[in-house]
Amino acid sequence: MEDSLPKQIFLLPIKVRPVFPGIITPLIVPPGRFIQSIEESSKGAGFLGLILLKEDESDLPSEDNIFQIGVVARILKKINLPDGGMNILVNTIQRFKINSIHTKEPVLMANVSYPEEELGTSKNNIKALMRTLLILTKELAQNNPLFTEDMKLTMMNVNEPAKMADFVCSILNLEKEEYQSVIEAIQINDRLEKVLLFLKKEIELVVLQKKIQEQINDKIDNQQRQFFLREQLKAIQQELGTGEDKTEIKYEKLLERLKSIPVAEEIITEVDREIDKFKNSDPISSDYNVIRNYLDLVDALPWEKPKEKEVNLLHAKKILNRDHHKLEDVKERILEFLAVHKLNPKSKGSILCLVGPPGVGKTSIAKSVAEALGRKFYRFSVGGVRDEAEIKGHRRTYIGAMPGKLISALKITKERDAVILLDEIDKMSQGFQGDPQAALLEVLDPEQNSNFRDHYLDLPFDLSDVLFIATANTFEPIPRVLLDRMEVIQLSGYITEEKVQIFQKYLWKKIFEKNGLNPNSFSMKKETVALLINSYSRESGLRGLEKTFDKLVRKIALKQVLKEKYSKEIREKDLVEYLGTPPFVDDRMTPKVPGTALGLAWTNAGGSTLLIEAVLIPGKGGITLTGQMGKMMEESANIALSFVKNYINNDVLFDKKAIHLHVPDGATPKDGPSAGITMATAILSLVTGQVIAPGFGMTGELTLTGEVLAIGGLREKIVAAKRVGIKKIIFPKDNERAFQEIPDYVKKGVSFYPVTRFEEVEKLVFPKSKGKKK
Repeated sequence: MEDSLPKQIFLLPIKVRPVFPGIITPLIVPPGRFIQSIEESSKGAGFLGLILLKEDESDLPSEDNIFQIGVVARILKKINLPDGGMNILVNTIQRFKINSIHTKEPVLMANVSYPEEELGTSKNNIKALMRTLLILTKELAQNNPLFTEDMKLTMMNVNEPAKMADFVCSILNLEKEEYQSVIEAIQINDRLEKVLLFLKKEIELVVLQKKIQEQINDKIDNQQRQFFLREQLKAIQQELGTGEDKTEIKYEKLLERLKSIPVAEEIITEVDREIDKFKNSDPISSDYNVIRNYLDLVDALPWEKPKEKEVNLLHAKKILNRDHHKLEDVKERILEFLAVHKLNPKSKGSILCLVGPPGVGKTSIAKSVAEALGRKFYRFSVGGVRDEAEIKGHRRTYIGAMPGKLISALKITKERDAVILLDEIDKMSQGFQGDPQAALLEVLDPEQNSNFRDHYLDLPFDLSDVLFIATANTFEPIPRVLLDRMEVIQLSGYITEEKVQIFQKYLWKKIFEKNGLNPNSFSMKKETVALLINSYSRESGLRGLEKTFDKLVRKIALKQVLKEKYSKEIREKDLVEYLGTPPFVDDRMTPKVPGTALGLAWTNAGGSTLLIEAVLIPGKGGITLTGQMGKMMEESANIALSFVKNYINNDVLFDKKAIHLHVPDGATPKDGPSAGITMATAILSLVTGQVIAPGFGMTGELTLTGEVLAIGGLREKIVAAKRVGIKKIIFPKDNERAFQEIPDYVKKGVSFYPVTRFEEVEKLVFPKSKGKKK
């Protein structure tokens, strides 16, 4: 047969396990380069080399990821599959060895030889090995129910030692390398010895498996016996009137409690049904613990109507003033909310949503409200939640089902009128497991949540007594239908003067206690505190300031422990020594050359300033935008360019030049519609060569006809402007109502210029300009 086998064959790499000689078997070949190998092979005698891959999932080329010995096979039949693959039926013939790779692309072809099988020992030794293999195979067949009669019959009719070894190895459950070692065993005695070793291991494994199965059966029989004895014991105890199950007594008391409250008939009926199921369940069954957990949850929930608590507004005001500096408009709204509760305890009221940048005290305000009302406080973050089951629970049909966060919160607080904080509500998102924001619609609607139905509890529960407070950095990502169910209270960032007072009243002592230092270890003058804030922590909130001062105090703590000398009064030079070079400087935020203007922006982290730069470049009237601007800012830039072109009526200039508009700090994405007049001012400054008057910052949306439209976040922008020392602010006249609501201490020290058209902006920032309108 060897003489008729080709010296060059197409290779077909296969995964998981090799195919042994003497077997007719189907193979599925996926779409790809090896389909061509089969087609080319079929044109000749149809010989194919089946070779095993070393690693099934490897980035190496096939020729570098194959063993060197495989099995040659002949293609008997082939069927094309709809996905481009192929199903082939092959008859394996004998082993071959790769001498060299003949072709790599587009097909894999090798020069091969066919090693002759040798006994490797005497015929008597081979006969002894053969008999041992036969005995052990029969033993395996008797212990393994997976062996079929056909396999046993085949095993009895195989007389050749080499074929017997191959056949027995093919029916064992081995690792890939173990299979390959038998393929590579050319000497028959070596092959038989390897198969005997693997066969012995398989028999030991089957015997152990059988032993474990017997132990499990004995255990089940023992548990059934215990169950019958336990049931008999219950019947005897019931006859004697003694020894009742404490768990069953607890659930009977739960039923009596629900009937006395009272609650809806549906609840009593369902709980009664679950108790009956619990009594009749086998303690070893899976349903037993499911029912028990469910009844324990029902027992732990506060079904009773909450006791009326006296609302003391003076006490509430005192707590709010104690925990929070300024924020007078926020405190006033919360006191109004509490006053309504005092006059009408049954009033459902509205759901509060505190919106503001990070670190301004949204969570601490919610805690203060809970303390002022004398209620328990529970917070859970809904940021990043994508599964509605987090809100409404899983159905009990699922393994590992749990109630939603709201029912779990009431189970923990054991009060039906708790204050529950839904933190980071703007960071929820819709996932493939449902929409949690839609699940909150029922929760946050006072008209619907009196019959809230959690999927796990599956009973109506009254959430109308719960005071829900949500927090968010911005309300834009919150769906409009959800936002309509809440009353938004906006918290702006703090100005430097506020931060100084908060630092002295709250943070000073807190940071010293955290680091184990005496608050008298050193002192800081008010001017140094202001420098610390303006140069090292300009964010809207207080977290950055807290971290910065914490770092400074740690430096002092280290010096104290090492008994090194340090200044007892921290000054500007000490700040640089302990905290490094200040990251914030004001010089850059002052337009000094034509083509620059300073705008005011609003971000999720509060207000910020944007320096906008424009230069002329070769081109024909277009505009290039850089600095990670969003689509709205790109639209504002194009509107600003079109307006300025029309405004100055200088076609010659724009026929030869284009504008490059840049917003520095390109790593930070920027978007919003309020930079229109700033961009137009920068472009007008560039084309006229005039420098903007010093001290101006501006915000406003611009139309093509020069109208200045209203913007949002005015307070945050004013706070940001004060942080960098801007003394003059231009804003849309349409925002005057919002401007009047801003406290005077925030506006102190700044001049404000409301405008309705761009011509007014030009007169303010270019006082010497006569205008260049057509």
